[in-house]
Amino acid sequence: MHIFFAIAVLLASSVAGAAESPIDRLLQFLDSSKSMQAEFSQVSIDETGNAHHKATGVVYLQKPGKFRWDYFEPYQQQIITSDGKVWFYDVDLEQVTIKRIDKAVGSTPALLLSGQISLKDNFTLEQQGEDEGLVWVKLLPKGEENTFKYVTIGLQDGTLGGMELADNFGQLTRIYFSHVKSGGKLDPSLFEFKPPSGVDVFEDK
Repeated sequence: MHIFFAIAVLLASSVAGAAESPIDRLLQFLDSSKSMQAEFSQVSIDETGNAHHKATGVVYLQKPGKFRWDYFEPYQQQIITSDGKVWFYDVDLEQVTIKRIDKAVGSTPALLLSGQISLKDNFTLEQQGEDEGLVWVKLLPKGEENTFKYVTIGLQDGTLGGMELADNFGQLTRIYFSHVKSGGKLDPSLFEFKPPSGVDVFEDK
């Protein structure tokens, strides 16, 4: 009787452990996080290992399908989702570029967090273990028409901690999130965008 009880406990433990895999944690986080806001720092690393293009800003996410990414330093840029499109507003260049959301992931991989793109349908998910205190999952694109090789997403204590993007030109972009807040409804005006008067507008159809 004790042997059967011990086997049952082991089986229950293995099932619980499987449910807590990094991939399951990531999918659970994306399913349960209806809203999020966080600060971020970003750095690009070229093929020689040199770091450059450091940037900081804030990100907002409100499901379903609302997403905003604001760069403050060293340049100002806004990336906002609206009506199935993504608006890229470069303040310094006075230029707005519009892309379909399914074509904009390569430019802004954080759109993967928006819930409008199915990870399982579009990516192969691989566990990467723990590094820098984060549990990482690698996303490998299934399609051939992608501007990046892979994206990894790191979780810390069940919430978003970092992302890493490797493009097809040998450049690596790392993003670390801080002061992450999940839950609650964000101001709807955060996700509204109208091109300022006088800027150039280009739409990628």
